[in-house]
Amino acid sequence: MTSTDAPAAIAPAPPVLAEVVRSGFTEGHHRGSLVLLAADGSVERTLGDPDAPVFPRSSNKPMQAAAILRAGLELSGERLALAAASHSGEPFHLELVAKMLAEHGLSAADLRTPPDLPLDPVAAEAYLAAGNVRERITMNCSGKHAAMLAVCVRNGWDTASYLDPAHPLQLLVGQVVAEAAGEPVAAVGTDGCGAPLMAIGLTGLARAFRSFVLAEPGSAERRVADAMRAHPEYVAGTRRPDTWLMTEVPGTLSKMGAEAVQAVALANGRALAFKIDDGSVRALGPVLARALELLGVDAPVVSRIGRAPLLGGAVEVGEIRATF
Repeated sequence: MTSTDAPAAIAPAPPVLAEVVRSGFTEGHHRGSLVLLAADGSVERTLGDPDAPVFPRSSNKPMQAAAILRAGLELSGERLALAAASHSGEPFHLELVAKMLAEHGLSAADLRTPPDLPLDPVAAEAYLAAGNVRERITMNCSGKHAAMLAVCVRNGWDTASYLDPAHPLQLLVGQVVAEAAGEPVAAVGTDGCGAPLMAIGLTGLARAFRSFVLAEPGSAERRVADAMRAHPEYVAGTRRPDTWLMTEVPGTLSKMGAEAVQAVALANGRALAFKIDDGSVRALGPVLARALELLGVDAPVVSRIGRAPLLGGAVEVGEIRATF
């Protein structure tokens, strides 16, 4: 560098969204970005940089499910909810995925999900105790993949390449994501399940969820939102915050994603999206609960979601708590 060269600008660190407090001592922080939308869709509050592109991970699943409907697959009820799911791998999840595949002449061997154990720890222990091993169908995205394969069968599209970003279905997914977010897809990557993954900003993600809740009845977007809200246990599982929130706050659409991404839209059009920068899901509950409070949600489930105790010798000695 010469004497006339200006030093490169250093981006500021994201703000602290949650702190880790053990025995009265703050031993760590979780940084990230967040956006809250008012009922009219305007930006009400931001922390960090919610317009910077992120990979929403499984928070993109409602848009993927809407693309499957737009492509012509007839899904409703629990099947449509499962198409937008990161399911826990409980028996009722796996049974319905197998049925969805069989209904279209498919089997678990057609899935391109990586073999995995149930996402829910209780379900995983029971699964292993029964002598089972990692399978493609057990992976939490298998419902989405079953629906993707089914629409390929319906349209005569190649099933072997259904995860190729250039596949007709994945091109349609990209269009739906951009339309719902109100912004172009900034990058395309590969999700943990192997499906193409579209990057958008957190503000766009919140707009997308809001648009699904407020969409015209009968539209693909509204059908997805209605199915997820009517059958939240198929979207997540019996021991998951998304299920609790959609069950106990009527009209709410909620979907978390890996690397600590969360998006929520309320029935009145208010919405939120955030990402914990380090990807730690342990901070997700406290941050989500505080964001819901700021959106005006007053329900016992908020405290349940926000509780994140720290243990020492099997005794509660601290907590993870939101800082905003």
